[in-house]
Formats: sequence, structure tokens, C-alpha cells
Amino acid sequence: MSKLLVKPTDGQGRVTHITPQNAGWQYVGFDLHRLRPGDRVSEETGHREVCLVLVSGKARIAAGGEEFGLLGERMSPFDGVPSAVYVPGGSDWTVSAETEVELAVCSAPDPEGNLPARVIAPSDLSKETRGSGTNTRYVTNILPEDQPAQSLLVVEVITPGGHTSSYPPHKHDQDNLPHESLLEETYYHRLNPPQGFAFQRVYTDDRSLDESMAVEDGDVTLVPKGYHPCAACHGYDLYYLNVMAGPRRTWKFHNAAEHEWLLNAG
Repeated sequence: MSKLLVKPTDGQGRVTHITPQNAGWQYVGFDLHRLRPGDRVSEETGHREVCLVLVSGKARIAAGGEEFGLLGERMSPFDGVPSAVYVPGGSDWTVSAETEVELAVCSAPDPEGNLPARVIAPSDLSKETRGSGTNTRYVTNILPEDQPAQSLLVVEVITPGGHTSSYPPHKHDQDNLPHESLLEETYYHRLNPPQGFAFQRVYTDDRSLDESMAVEDGDVTLVPKGYHPCAACHGYDLYYLNVMAGPRRTWKFHNAAEHEWLLNAG
């Protein structure tokens, strides 16, 4: 199995645990919790900021000394948009599940901890359609660069079955602004129906990194560098939640030169 493919553990609780240490990089952390009604999870943020994303389900969330009440409007990541909560460094958070819940904990460095905790409501989220034809996909910006945070960028995407995504292939692995930013990235994948699979390739120009992975429901892929396109198989829609962070909080990418012609194709 590819070193870039992370499978969830069985059962409930924290089923995925990705840290800069076990990923072998510097910035991005990602945990996935599966909670039953009545389950509760709490953490301190330390020197990291967190974006709590209710991938599915409803939960009561408290953070930074504030009670934000019952959040969550969808029971599936393929049905509507999420609710989320931003939590700064030097704080804490608690999530208490009212229903079955899938909770993503996205994290990145925040040594300052000077922003307030806040709810990111579904009505706050911007949506866009990218691509055309069988490269069409639907994007929801959860924590984009025009919203307050220190390091984190968080977005989710629905790619219909038979379509490609993160395509034409692009990369963001050079700290070379304004042309390109250096951002590590995780992809948390879900499939609808869940028995489906998709494909993701992560590769560099010189092919010193070149991994192709069959992605199943609940898998996470790591993108430390390089291009990282996805393909959703016919009959199975693909959801993914992206977490990005690097030394500068901006998304400036570079397309693979040999595939840029696709941007002007009908």
C-alpha cells in the first residue's frame, strides 16, 4: 500500500490520526472521529489552530469558553453544506454528539492564538462550480484565505461519478510567491454509494514521487508535494475534504505545463 494512503481504523471514536510527526511534514494535522449519539470528545489546541467540520450529523459544540449550541444541518456529506467551528491556539473545544456524527478536526500551527473562536455557519460558506464537461466539480469554501485564520485553509468538493477533479493536474510545493505557494495537503475521501472507489495520483515532474492509489470510502491521502489529480468512477460520486497549510496562508498553484491546454478545451 502507498505510504501516502491512510486507512481508517474500525469502529467508533478517533479512526484517523494524522500529525506532522507521523506524516513526515511540518504543518497539517487531520483527525476523524466517528461518534454515536451521546458520545463526547474534548481537546486542547495547544500551539495549533483547529477547524472542526461536521462532515455529517448534529452536535453541540463549545470552544474557547463559549457555548455555540446545536450545530449541523446534514446527515451526509453529499446532502447540503457543513457547519464548522474555528478554534484558535491556546484554547480548547468539546463536541457532544446528538446524532451519529462524523467530525473532522483540521489543524495547523498557531503560536499566537489571538483570534476568537467562532461558528462558521452554512450561510457563511461560499460555493462555486469549477471546470466543465466531465471535469465539473462543486466546491464549498469552509475556511478560505479571505476569512480569519493563521495557517489553515479548508475546502470540500463533490465530484460526480465519471468526472475528474483537482484537474488539470496542479501543484503548490514551492514557496515562490506570487507565482506559487508551499502548502501541504490532506484529502479525506467519501464515496456515494460507499462501496465505490476512486483514484488519486500524486507525482512530481521528475517522478521522484509517483504514487497512484485506489481510494475507498473513509480513506485519507497525503500530498506532501507534487501534482494530485483525482478521478471518480462511473456510478460513484466522490466527496473530499481538503486541509492545507504552509509557511504562508495563500493558495497559489502551478498547473502541469503539458496539460494546461485542457483549460481551453471544450
